[in-house]
Amino acid sequence: MKKTVILLSSISLIVACGNNSSTEGKTTEPTSQEQPAAKEDPEAEKGLNLIAKIYCLTCHQVEVKATGPAYMDVAAKYPNNEQVIDSLSQKIIKGGAGNWGTIPMTPHPSISEDDAKAMVKYVLSLKK
Repeated sequence: MKKTVILLSSISLIVACGNNSSTEGKTTEPTSQEQPAAKEDPEAEKGLNLIAKIYCLTCHQVEVKATGPAYMDVAAKYPNNEQVIDSLSQKIIKGGAGNWGTIPMTPHPSISEDDAKAMVKYVLSLKK
């Protein structure tokens, strides 16, 4: 019985924190409705592709708050300048909490600084 509970708990955790790698009826890339096109900026376009590839949309959505803030809300909050791009790219790499509530952002140390900056440029390109 104890082994069954542990097994079911482990499976639940894997499903809850999964990376959308299931191929049954799903694609690994978000639909165009979930990811608006980058505004003719090759760096932002690169960021969009990285966001889809790295499964950022597991915790973030473009227009609505999920576990983390909506990308549109992030774009509305921050100006699009080099200081913000540097700061937010470090937040992607190192993680952190406090700017959007108590739920911490998981660190992503395997993402390069250039890739993180491209991702931030995409998010900031969503500013209306």
